[in-house]
Amino acid sequence: MKKIISILGVLLIGVGGLSAQNADDCFPKKPNPPRLVNDFANVLSSQTEQGLEHHLVNFNDTTSTQIAIVTVNSICGYDAGGFTFKLGEDWGVGDAKFNNGVVVMVKPKVGNEKGQAFIATGYGVEGVLPDAIAHRIVNNEMIPHFKKEDYDSGVIAAAKVIMEITGGEYSAEAYNKKSKGGGDFPLFPFFFILFFIIIMFAGTFSRARRYAHRNDISLWAALFLMGSMNSRHGGHYNNFTSGRGGFGGFGGGSGGGGFGGFGGGSFGGGGAGGSW
Repeated sequence: MKKIISILGVLLIGVGGLSAQNADDCFPKKPNPPRLVNDFANVLSSQTEQGLEHHLVNFNDTTSTQIAIVTVNSICGYDAGGFTFKLGEDWGVGDAKFNNGVVVMVKPKVGNEKGQAFIATGYGVEGVLPDAIAHRIVNNEMIPHFKKEDYDSGVIAAAKVIMEITGGEYSAEAYNKKSKGGGDFPLFPFFFILFFIIIMFAGTFSRARRYAHRNDISLWAALFLMGSMNSRHGGHYNNFTSGRGGFGGFGGGSGGGGFGGFGGGSFGGGGAGGSW
């Protein structure tokens, strides 16, 4: 009997070791050369990949906050949160001193297997980007687009909000009120301003529609990416200078540097996610 128990113990240890090895083999390796946008699931258009990389590199250069966007085909036996925390730790997303990294993970829906998304926040940004806000970003900005298989728009929307909150353009509380549709806001000035904005940018919208049609992406994504391309000629995005180089910047572009690499940031379990 003792011999049987010993054999079973060895078998269980072997199976456990094999499972751990399989999980390690499945887990995405840190990109080399380093990139902030890593589309392992191949669900983003090249325009979105390049445009986001450009903006996120500039944001990192300006604020030191690193936002990594990762799409994967499998979360390797982990739950969505555990996978995203491990990825942030293993890659060292964020500055080692400030632990100001954010990882946005997307596992697309395939067949009957549900899609999952998770935003993990490093120790240093948990206060400015609390779990409740991460949850709201996933469910309000990302999943509605993902349900339509529009991964470009969902990822762009999430990145934009995260940059604006962590960059101090508005607080998490302000976003919470805005996303709920709450708060007192005078409607007449809003529509008055909106009317003139529409007139001023009618030509831009027309060009964006044509761009969206040619590249088979949403109008919202086209507007974002056109702004990204314009920024290469000295423009700006949300007060972050973006006239220094190309989208990815790894040896190319127009004179600016690319992403220098992850800084060794740590994650302590902050964040939230959702599924569809």
